[in-house]
Amino acid sequence: MLISLIVMILNPLFPGYDLQQVPQSLLGTINLPRTLLDGALSFLLFAGAMQVDLGLLLSRGKSVAALAILGTSLAVGLLAAPAWLIFPVFGLAVPFSWCVLLGAMLAPTDPVSVVGMLRRLGLPPALQATFAGESLFNDGVGVVIFGTMIGLATGETSSVSIGDFVLRFLVEAVGGGLLGAFTGWLTLLLLRGVEDTQIDLLGSLALATGTYSLANGLHMSGPIAVVVAGMSLAGKAGHRAITQKSREEMVVFWNLIDEILNALLFLLIGFELLEIRLHMAPLLTMLVVIPLSVLVRGASVFLSTMPVHLQPGERGRALGVLTWGGLRGGISVALALGLPAGELRETLLPVCYGVVVVTIIVQGLTMGRVVRWLYPETAPPS
Repeated sequence: MLISLIVMILNPLFPGYDLQQVPQSLLGTINLPRTLLDGALSFLLFAGAMQVDLGLLLSRGKSVAALAILGTSLAVGLLAAPAWLIFPVFGLAVPFSWCVLLGAMLAPTDPVSVVGMLRRLGLPPALQATFAGESLFNDGVGVVIFGTMIGLATGETSSVSIGDFVLRFLVEAVGGGLLGAFTGWLTLLLLRGVEDTQIDLLGSLALATGTYSLANGLHMSGPIAVVVAGMSLAGKAGHRAITQKSREEMVVFWNLIDEILNALLFLLIGFELLEIRLHMAPLLTMLVVIPLSVLVRGASVFLSTMPVHLQPGERGRALGVLTWGGLRGGISVALALGLPAGELRETLLPVCYGVVVVTIIVQGLTMGRVVRWLYPETAPPS
C-alpha cells in the first residue's frame, strides 16, 4: 500500500510518463476477482478447513450456523439501510439495490485473515472453533447474496423474491455442502489403506481443486463445498483413512500453500489501491461507513447468537472478540472489483477498500490486546 501511495503521489510530477501504467497493466493481467474467487480461494479455504477441530466445531454447530447464515444476512441489511441514507448526504445517488451489494461485500469475514489470526491468539478452544467455522462458511453465504442481487442491481433481472433467494440458497449453499461431503467421503474411500505420502498429498490436492471446480460447474457454492470437503479430512474418518506420517506431511504442505497464497493475496490487495480513483465524496462516505461496519458487525453477532444462547459467562466477552475480530479481506475486494464498470463501481470500490484496509490494519493489529484484555487467563504474552 505504501508503494502504491508513493506511485500515486509521484505520478503528477512526471507529466510525460505515467508511473501507474505498468503496475495497472500488470494488475489487469492478473484479474484479482477471478484469481481469488476461481483459483486461490479453493486452496486457502481447504487449508483452513482441514485443520479445524471438527469435534469442537460440531459441538458449536448452532452458533456457527447462526453466525454464518443469520448473522451474515442481518449484516447485509443492517449496513444497506443506513448506507442508502448516508450516500445522499455527500451528494451521491446510489440505488438501494447497490447498497445491498455493498452490504453483501462487507458482511462476510475473511477466512484468510481470521484463521491466520486465530493461530497466534490464546482464545478458548470452543470460541476458536466458532470463530473459524463462521469465517469459513459466511463468505459462501455472502457470495450467494451478492450473486442474487447483482442481476437486480444491473437490471438483468426485474425482481428478486424471497422464494428466489431461498431456492438459490438451497441450491448453492446446501447443495454445495452435500457435494463437498460426497467428494470428501469418496476421497477418503480411495485413500483408505494407502500408505504412500505422495498419493495422499495428490488426493488432497485433487479433492480441493476438483470439488471447487465441480461445484462451480454445477452452479453450487464452491467455497462451502471445499470447506466441507476439507473438514472431511479433519474428522475421525479422515484420521482412520490417512496415516499419521502422511497427515503430518499434509499439514506441512498445506501450511506452506496457505502462507504463499496469503502473502501474494495481501500484496495484490495493497497494489489494487492503484485501481481506485479517489474522489472526495466517496472518501467522506468511507469515513462514515468504517465505524458503521463495526457497529453492524456487533449488532449482527448479537442478534444472530441470541437464539442459540451463548453461555452467560461468555456472552459479553465472545461478543467483543467476534465483533472486533470481524476482519474483511480479499473476498470483499474481489467482489467489489468484479462490479460492472461505471460511476456506481467507482463510488462503492473505495468505500469497500477502505473498510477492508482498516479492519486488517487497525483491528487486526490490535486484536491481541483485545484478547488479552477480555481473556487474561488464556491469552499468551505479547
